[in-house]
Amino acid sequence: MALRAVRTDALALLLLGALLAAVAPPAGADRPASAPLPPPLRHWLQAHQPRLGVERDYGPFVYLGEDGGLQGLSIELLQRVQQHTGLRVQVQPPAPLHTLLDAARARRIDLLTSLRPSPERSAYLRFSRPYVSVPAVLVLPAGQPPRPLSALVGRPVAVGQGYAVEAPMRERHPRVDWRAVPDDAQALRGVAEGRFDAAVVDLASAGHLLRTALRTQASALRVGEQVGFDYALSFAVRGDWPELVEVLDAGIQALGEAERHALVERWLPADGGVGRPARAPRATALALALLLLAALGGWWAWRRRSAAGVPAGPPGGA
Repeated sequence: MALRAVRTDALALLLLGALLAAVAPPAGADRPASAPLPPPLRHWLQAHQPRLGVERDYGPFVYLGEDGGLQGLSIELLQRVQQHTGLRVQVQPPAPLHTLLDAARARRIDLLTSLRPSPERSAYLRFSRPYVSVPAVLVLPAGQPPRPLSALVGRPVAVGQGYAVEAPMRERHPRVDWRAVPDDAQALRGVAEGRFDAAVVDLASAGHLLRTALRTQASALRVGEQVGFDYALSFAVRGDWPELVEVLDAGIQALGEAERHALVERWLPADGGVGRPARAPRATALALALLLLAALGGWWAWRRRSAAGVPAGPPGGA
């Protein structure tokens, strides 16, 4: 009985871990001591110090903290990649994403964080392996009933200008009155103030803003449905520097799966930090999983008894 209990507890913990992984990092090998770079890449690193473009308000991935320093999941990940590879960067002044993309296209910036690949961007950028994925959601005024994007025909809906989600949303919902804004903070603020009927933002960004810069307006907003678009975020590199992509990939791989997972869990609550599960509710899903396991165990025991010719008795103990 003790062994069976240990197995059951272990299985429950494994199921819970899987259910809590609403935002999972990519799989990878266990962490080695450092990223093994071949001599050509080491020589390339010695000769190059990429210019890093950053957004001011794309928390929890990259943003300026109260002390004016850069913070966020992508920044911490990049710092660890630097430790493993020896990569050095020159941080450029923060700017909106569309400005950073223009600078990258003109090769005034060499490296960007927290970017989703797209066909348009791939014309002038290369991308590292993705290190995190989060869903885009619809945010509505708190006093309105939940409704999908398809019900917002002709209504003003905010979306980040130049964000990866903008083009797919315009293509899938052409009759929505899309309003491009510089960042998610302005999109959510516009919904809270009644200038927009809704906004499309990623769940992690919404949660971060509603806990920090927009916490006084959080009660005026509600997070609605996922819109069928996920942000699989990567580092982006100027198109003529494939060596830098190799360095970044080697650094990400060197962290190992366990460390990357711990980093993501620390920065990204499973519900996005807005009190709304990004996937199935944790307790309910776990209870259903355990109930299914119990039912399967009972069925298997009944089959063994039947095969052995043992009559089935009432459930429970003596």
